[in-house]
Amino acid sequence: MGAAGTCRYTFRLLKQAMAQASHFSDLTIVVGSGNLHKVEEIAVALGALVDPEGRRVCVEGKQGLPPGPEPNETGATFQENSLIKAMGYAALAMILPPARRPRWVLADDSGLSVDALGGAPGVRSARYAGEDASSDDNNRRLLEALWQVPEGHRGAEFVCVLSLVEIPRDLETSAREVLSAEGRCRGEILRGQAGTGGFGYDPLFFVPSLGKTFAQITTEEKNAQSHRGKALQRFRSGLEEILKRLSEES
Repeated sequence: MGAAGTCRYTFRLLKQAMAQASHFSDLTIVVGSGNLHKVEEIAVALGALVDPEGRRVCVEGKQGLPPGPEPNETGATFQENSLIKAMGYAALAMILPPARRPRWVLADDSGLSVDALGGAPGVRSARYAGEDASSDDNNRRLLEALWQVPEGHRGAEFVCVLSLVEIPRDLETSAREVLSAEGRCRGEILRGQAGTGGFGYDPLFFVPSLGKTFAQITTEEKNAQSHRGKALQRFRSGLEEILKRLSEES
């Protein structure tokens, strides 16, 4: 594409952004994920958070961002991929006019690490059975990989890393990571699925202390016990400190 074509493409993106984007409130967090279950969990965990001046933190999905390519998850760790995704969606937010940008973009990388598989599926949890694999495909492959592993040796843990990137309200400053939080939850992999809730590997992930799989518990129980719930608890504490600092600086 030549220089003129590039300019036309950039201008078209800006027009789309201005036409489609919401006018985000001053304390909006845009969750960089197309997974509505994940957005819902985060919104429930952070929904009642307010700053010292009584302004509520708003959690929204990525629909208000300009269209663009999905970030390429090339990291070797959950931490690396979480930041790659957050910075990727931050780049889309930066296309918006400064006054219409969200305050932050939040992304996470999470997955399942199985002891008997040397930590697999790990960062490839969503693509364990292939690039276009469904949850059923991934669960089927996991069960096949563990079919000879006896009880007592089917331990696993879910891991979640959250990365929060601040979006500047001017044209000179770059987006930057301001907060990271990690959560883990230990459990066991069952020999068959149990429960109809949740998503991904939830129907196979049994938590002995609960006596249930992640697919059998309520959203409230999951927010308190899950890897993402624990990461969100730490994230919330860190965000409260950020809100306090922003209030003091204003």
